[in-house]
Amino acid sequence: MSTQRLARNLRLSGIGGFMVISLLAVITLHAHWPAFIQWCLSTQITLHRYLVMYLLQLNNHQYSGGLWLLTGAFMYGVLHAIGPGHGKFIVTTYLSTNKESQLAARVVPFLGSLMQGVSAILFVFILAVGLNLASGDLSESRWYVEKISAVLIGAFGAFVIYQALKSLQPRKLTIKSLTPVHQHNADCGCGHHGVGVDLTQADWKTRLGVILAIGARPCSGAIMILLFSNALGIVSWGIAAVMTMSFGTALSIMGLSLAVRYARNRTVAFFGADNSQLHWLVPLVKVAGGVILILFATVLFLTVIPISANGDFIAAGC
Repeated sequence: MSTQRLARNLRLSGIGGFMVISLLAVITLHAHWPAFIQWCLSTQITLHRYLVMYLLQLNNHQYSGGLWLLTGAFMYGVLHAIGPGHGKFIVTTYLSTNKESQLAARVVPFLGSLMQGVSAILFVFILAVGLNLASGDLSESRWYVEKISAVLIGAFGAFVIYQALKSLQPRKLTIKSLTPVHQHNADCGCGHHGVGVDLTQADWKTRLGVILAIGARPCSGAIMILLFSNALGIVSWGIAAVMTMSFGTALSIMGLSLAVRYARNRTVAFFGADNSQLHWLVPLVKVAGGVILILFATVLFLTVIPISANGDFIAAGC
């Protein structure tokens, strides 16, 4: 047996083993999914109550509660990223259907997760502090914000489909396209390589859409912490807790994005990056990803937590 055939058989066996392990993991997760969701929700509610307790300690000048507040907020953010959520779904769908650089796969989901904290801060400061809305009005405002964020996710899915269909259109030949391709090197002096080529080829609109789709939907737990800290008069600690929470979520989402990017690159390499069929397959996969995002946005739109006349703090576990 030749060395190349042996290497190919080893690669096939490794991929087959990975697929079997992944299938078993999916089956196990599906069997215990309700228990997993219940555990995530109960643990988040418990951590939320601890965060409220640490805010009360700070209000009583027990400043050791500040360290525990930030630690608990970070753990809350990490756990929030482990459980089901729209950010993970958007990142997984986007990176599995689009080729991204390693830097973009880190920065885009990281900024999107941090923007969730910023969105929660803006929500509380504009509505609760600026407009001085009551608890019931805040619950109604939260309901509208979540509805709008679902629409934004659906719009981003439609944009992905539009970009994919646009790439399928035959390109017109121009005089410029018929000229010989210039080979860039360090001494050519044309300035079209290095940092410049990264900036000109980057699809910044799609990346911005990912960031907005993730960050436009603020975490309800973050909103509750901000509202409670504002009521106690220690809103600066609330802001610090929310951004620490977002930082924990960002780190977890960034790890997931790198894993998805690695899996996609390995899959493309296995089937052959130079395969002519991939020129048609990749846009079709992007269309499928956009359709999945639209369906997910529809589910989010229809399952928003109802408006509570007494405020959302009861459902949040305060």
